[in-house]
Amino acid sequence: MEACVDKFNDVKDWTSVDSDTGSLGAKIDWNQGCAKLELTSTQIEQYNRDGFLGPIKVLSEEDCRKLLDDYQLLIDGEENELFYEYHKNQTGDNENVLFHALGHWRITRRFHDLVYQATITVPSSQLIEPGSSGKVPIRLWHDQLFAKPPHHGGNVAWHQDFSYWTRTYPMAHLTVHVALDEQTVENGCIHYIPGSHTWTRDGKPLPVTDFNFKDMELIKTILKEDELANFKPVPCQLKPGEAVFHHPLAVHGSFPNRSAKPRRAAVVNYIADGVRSSTDELLLENTDRIAKGEELKGKFYPKVFDPKWISA
Repeated sequence: MEACVDKFNDVKDWTSVDSDTGSLGAKIDWNQGCAKLELTSTQIEQYNRDGFLGPIKVLSEEDCRKLLDDYQLLIDGEENELFYEYHKNQTGDNENVLFHALGHWRITRRFHDLVYQATITVPSSQLIEPGSSGKVPIRLWHDQLFAKPPHHGGNVAWHQDFSYWTRTYPMAHLTVHVALDEQTVENGCIHYIPGSHTWTRDGKPLPVTDFNFKDMELIKTILKEDELANFKPVPCQLKPGEAVFHHPLAVHGSFPNRSAKPRRAAVVNYIADGVRSSTDELLLENTDRIAKGEELKGKFYPKVFDPKWISA
């Protein structure tokens, strides 16, 4: 009898695989539809009002354990040429450690499959264009890892995601923050400022105040009086496998981890199909250059969901 060979054993860069391979739970059969994964109108209204929505269950605890196995290998290892960014400790302060990486979906099969999970992509397609009448096609923008070790885990300063993404247009982006450990106030769960997704400057996002996420209070130096009056953080505590979806202008951040438990999260950032580059510079390190005005597509920005895939 011939040995069973996994066809994915020799994959070196997972950008070469443009679909879910089934390493996390069961693959969805699009012919059966996806109604059970869709958000309700009440949930969509809450997102449009507050700028964020959660918790939403997207992974099993078993899948979280699988991803944490890969996570630890990436933390313990060295920088891989496939990463877009890799910071063992982005703060540079040993008493406030923040592991932060981008591009790991290219490196492990499980993190590759995470960006294709229908439990994440279907709701994202409903939220990514506020005011749309239904689901829209979406692509991967990039993924992220944020890890805070016990006792001396660092904070992530208040910010709007799109402040870092103005090299793309139009603003049709969405972030999904997935807890792999339990996230509590004690270990530095993510916090939001409800309604802050309406805060702009001449139609643009707030300016970046700290590229290394260290100073929690720095954002307050650029806020208007009414924004400061409404700066009322709300914690979003999550269990393993739960996610929070947020608008690209939602002000969010997280405080240090001084507990005895780690706080590890996987983040997936999506764009609506048709988002374009606003620069001739490289959008992400270790990828192909996309000319100014051209759409983000191809192997580095794969389509992860399209309503056309669902059987009528």
